[in-house]
Amino acid sequence: MTASDSDAEGDAVVYDLDPACTVSDVETGGYYAATVNGVVDYGVFVDLSESVSGLVHESTYDGSYAVGDDLVVELTEIRENGDLSFEPVDLGDRETVAVEHDYDIADIDELVDRVGDTVHLEGEVVQIKQTGGPTIFHLSDETGVIPCAAFEEAGVRAYPEVEIEDVIRVTGVVDEREDGLQVEVERLDALTDGDAEAVEGRLADALDDRAEPEETEPLVEWPALTQMFPDLREVAAQLRRTVLESRPIRVRHHADGDGMCASIPVQYALERFIEETHQDPEAKRHLFKRLPSKAPFYEMEDVTRDLNFALEDQARHGQKLPLLLMLDNGSTAEDVPAYENLAHYDIPIVVVDHHHPDPDAVEPFVDAHVNPYLHGEDYRITTGMMCVELARMIWPPITDELRHVPAVAGLCDRSKADAMTDYVALAESEGYAESTLRDVGEALDYAAHWLKYDAGRNIINDVLNVGTDDEERHRELVEFLAGRAESDVDDQLDAAMAHVEHERLDSDAHLYRIDVENHAYRFTYPAPGKTTGEIHDRKVQETGEPVITIGYGPDFAVLRSDGVRLDIPEMVSELNEEIVGGGVSGGGHLVVGSIKFVPGMREEVLDALVEKMADAELDEDLQSTVVGHEQND
Repeated sequence: MTASDSDAEGDAVVYDLDPACTVSDVETGGYYAATVNGVVDYGVFVDLSESVSGLVHESTYDGSYAVGDDLVVELTEIRENGDLSFEPVDLGDRETVAVEHDYDIADIDELVDRVGDTVHLEGEVVQIKQTGGPTIFHLSDETGVIPCAAFEEAGVRAYPEVEIEDVIRVTGVVDEREDGLQVEVERLDALTDGDAEAVEGRLADALDDRAEPEETEPLVEWPALTQMFPDLREVAAQLRRTVLESRPIRVRHHADGDGMCASIPVQYALERFIEETHQDPEAKRHLFKRLPSKAPFYEMEDVTRDLNFALEDQARHGQKLPLLLMLDNGSTAEDVPAYENLAHYDIPIVVVDHHHPDPDAVEPFVDAHVNPYLHGEDYRITTGMMCVELARMIWPPITDELRHVPAVAGLCDRSKADAMTDYVALAESEGYAESTLRDVGEALDYAAHWLKYDAGRNIINDVLNVGTDDEERHRELVEFLAGRAESDVDDQLDAAMAHVEHERLDSDAHLYRIDVENHAYRFTYPAPGKTTGEIHDRKVQETGEPVITIGYGPDFAVLRSDGVRLDIPEMVSELNEEIVGGGVSGGGHLVVGSIKFVPGMREEVLDALVEKMADAELDEDLQSTVVGHEQND
């Protein structure tokens, strides 16, 4: 664009710059439409666009100008320091040509090398947070997510017309902020029509590619588990996509050893992925939260609290509503009331569990459901085993830190799968003796008991030795907690064993019963479920024969079985129908579980339960999971 530019009839061409144009869109000798933005003794300052300005020296014109006056200027010089010099021109016939900025769109993942530069970004708004100062727009493009700070005035919403999921173009300066980056916004435009569609198309294609999980080989060769890899890959893709969309992920997991062996690897993998894709150093804290559930299902108390916090975060921080990831629970009809509560909101639900499922009841509410029973397998495939593979699909570099975790999960849930031999051998190759793995499981259970509803992030990671770098602290902590757990169990059983009642069922199985409310220490470790499990284990060792153990309180019973073909979920369903007013509910695995009932119907429920157990077939080869951490506190 020069002074000689003209149309076919010789008219001069005056260029009218789009507000987004920069110095790259002008050149010396060109004629430009300008507006006076300041008057000084030595001339006037003029704007050609929002970022292109310069001086018209007083020696180049006669008369005077006022702020807001329009004129045509010629660009006479671009100095080395970037300053522009203009002269006013008086043209006769002329043609005005609109000039749009030729955007060089930057990628977010390249901005680390462009601190201090003015850049253009295009993408989708995934979060809007109003602070006491600027408005923070979190922008997602094909390569990542970055906060963009726009200032109107302190605490006032900038660009109020822009909403979450709008496609925008941002011009601003890349700035360092704590351990991340931020763009200081100079201009922000919502794109529409074809421009928006083009960006949306690019983002959709890139999102599909980036959400695709990594190809991984199983830690051990186990067809029963590897047949579930396609399901796990779909979950991995959904979780990665959720991170890329800046939707928070809330994990609810059973507060036992297997639940923690499931949730900790997934948490570690997702946090690494968040760090890779988000420039905001606070993203991990906002986008991921792990919370334990004492019951092996999603209670109304838990869902109400989760939903309340999610709605508050949406209102206060401009976040999307979260995806709910259920680990080691979430597969049963008992979860349905909580899911029905969430159904009023845009909260996807994903379940990875190994409890005996009620798919007809659950699956209308969930987006994905991974469970070994849906593949003709059973509880021997623990949730921890599945989730280690899931975590590796999300973020493979953590594999070396997870090789011992499936063995811990299997020992915690007493899995009798043949693959346990391979898992224990794999852990031993990493320096974990089988006795150490058992101690880790006991330490997890002991810590979870005292943490109650707290996730206990740091101590649990240290016990499991995932995401930590202090081996000595890990060993000493496990030794201490496992020792305390053993001592407390011994104290509990010393008091309780004398009160265990025994009878022989018609099937010839041993039945042991104990009132754990009145004949065991309360509000301490071990809780009723663990106490019942420890008593059961001792009786199995003593007799070497089929054993059923019931630990009961005023309104609950915990059930364990070895060598008897029980179907506890089915028994619970039958009891609920047969005992009017009993209020029977519960479930678990086939041979381990817990039930609840109204206190006034306890004797009727327990008597009917024993009758059903007496009718169950014996199987000397049947091994129970004896999940010692399926507690009913």
